[in-house]
Amino acid sequence: MESLLSILLFVGVFYFMMRFGCGAHMRGGGCGHSSHRHDKTAEAPAGPTVPDTKAMTRDPVCGMEIETARAEHSTQYGSDTFYFCSEDCYRKFKERPQYFREIVKMEKRYVA
Repeated sequence: MESLLSILLFVGVFYFMMRFGCGAHMRGGGCGHSSHRHDKTAEAPAGPTVPDTKAMTRDPVCGMEIETARAEHSTQYGSDTFYFCSEDCYRKFKERPQYFREIVKMEKRYVA
């Protein structure tokens, strides 16, 4: 009976972490990401089709892919420019910029 209660407690904690905590990044939740613009209807230019040449980058805090032209916040740190999907991510970066810069460097080293 005690092991069943332990398993149920673990599953409950796991559920809340995935729903509201670390796993919430997967669905754009958590970390104040409710302010993202999720409009899927882009204004198409009239006339011939224009190739999609949007500059994309990754938010160093939450890892979300964003267009640099539509990023709500950006900052220069050293020789790099960082773009953010929300004010919350921008604030977190400003609190510990060296930490997030190192994460970005590590990611670039291991990308094939």
